[in-house]
Amino acid sequence: MILLIDYGSGNLRSISNALRRIGARVKVATPNELRVSDPPDAIVLPGVGSFGSAMQKIEPFRDALLDILNSGVPFLGLCLGLQVLFEGSEESPGVRGLGLFPGRCVRFSDGKVPHMGWNEVFDLRGPLFDGIKTGESFYFVHSYYARVGEQTTAVCTYISDFSAAVQQSNIFACQFHPERSGRWGLRVLENFLREVKK
Repeated sequence: MILLIDYGSGNLRSISNALRRIGARVKVATPNELRVSDPPDAIVLPGVGSFGSAMQKIEPFRDALLDILNSGVPFLGLCLGLQVLFEGSEESPGVRGLGLFPGRCVRFSDGKVPHMGWNEVFDLRGPLFDGIKTGESFYFVHSYYARVGEQTTAVCTYISDFSAAVQQSNIFACQFHPERSGRWGLRVLENFLREVKK
């Protein structure tokens, strides 16, 4: 069972439908349903809105979430669900993120913001992108981004290069919306489901 966490900051219906479409068993759950003693098979954390607001909602279940992730349960963060994995964001100075990845997310400095629409991703690596060729396009909507680093598993260019996806051990995240990215977005979700079943 995949727990899709409803903490008031995510587009739950579309990601739930996409996961069910590929055969996943999904339960939309409130944060107080997270149990270290009874962990789910996987956790998906979507996110829209601001970093500060999201972290305010995450803070009450921060410890339970981190304990479950540290136990090895597969995790997939989507859009803002990627950004909260970092130490912080320029969007909300002084607000701490989950700190699972080093660094802060930053705002696009030039050009039209938000970055919205289809863009190619490249430098693909890691199990989320099995069977996907570099240069395929995914759907993005965001104004802040994580810089390219050791944890980056896919890169996109908008004004500058940024992390389109990251991974560290059992923790995966995408800046793009796989549930809105057609065939290749579903393939990313299928690849995550395959990791869950290992």
